[in-house]
Amino acid sequence: MNKKLLSVIVTLIAVLGFFLGIWLIGRLVNPSLDLDQTAVLRFVFVGIGLLVVFITYYLTRNSQIWEVGTREVVYMGIGAALYALFSFIFNGTVFVVPSVSQVALRPAIAIPMFFGFAFGPAVGFFTGAVGNMFGDALTGFGLSPQWSVGNGLVGMIAGMVHLFKDKKSSLNVVLGIGFVLTLIATAIFLVNRNVPNMLFFDVENGIFGDQQISLFAGLSVVIGLVLVLVVRFAFAKNVEIAAAVTWSMLGNLIGLGFAAVSDVWINGFPLPVAIVGEFLPAAGPNLLFAAILVPILVAAYNAVQAQTGR
Repeated sequence: MNKKLLSVIVTLIAVLGFFLGIWLIGRLVNPSLDLDQTAVLRFVFVGIGLLVVFITYYLTRNSQIWEVGTREVVYMGIGAALYALFSFIFNGTVFVVPSVSQVALRPAIAIPMFFGFAFGPAVGFFTGAVGNMFGDALTGFGLSPQWSVGNGLVGMIAGMVHLFKDKKSSLNVVLGIGFVLTLIATAIFLVNRNVPNMLFFDVENGIFGDQQISLFAGLSVVIGLVLVLVVRFAFAKNVEIAAAVTWSMLGNLIGLGFAAVSDVWINGFPLPVAIVGEFLPAAGPNLLFAAILVPILVAAYNAVQAQTGR
């Protein structure tokens, strides 16, 4: 077994181990962190997500982007810790924006996107998956391991840009895929506007998902895609920023799409409910943060790299 294959397998096993540990230990501290009768099905989708990562690795195994050494392990720990901490801070009860109160704004999503882009798909996956699971445990509302895997896929896909020696050559294809996915999700919203937002949480009254999302929230994926396009062409000469934002957009659409669709089986939601009530309220704001925060992080990182001569 070669070193690269072993490191990827160890990373995936570590993610699964962290998930099981957080669940088994967390429920002893806070009963609300215990999983209900859907626990097995949730971990089935965790397994599917891990399998997706492994298949992606296998199909691209000749690339150096999957190298995991001491440096990458350190970045995994830092990224997961930062994501967990900031996910807890911006959990939707501390940082409330009335105009889009149906959703929890999570600017911290920029962390797995950046770590994936800067340090590779394995680091991005670990950062998003383990960081989100820890963040959920700190918040104490409950654990959704399949959504944590979805967050991991966000970071992983952001790191797949390094498959291309010429990053710019991949951007139009990625934007095209993003456009198609956005069009499908928005069309589902427009014909199912009466669906309640399953991610809505009224803290004071303890009520979940009892109101419809606003038109702004329903179209937020479209708005996010437009902002990504603006960044893509505004930074046409800065390929690093354009590529980071564009691939982060694709990561959010696919990663959170995976998580939302899994609830068709886990929670018995019809597909329109999963898309309108979960995917759009989560993915839309994430695209806004991809377009706004990721360029800042990439620019800061590049500036540090330039100063240190790396």
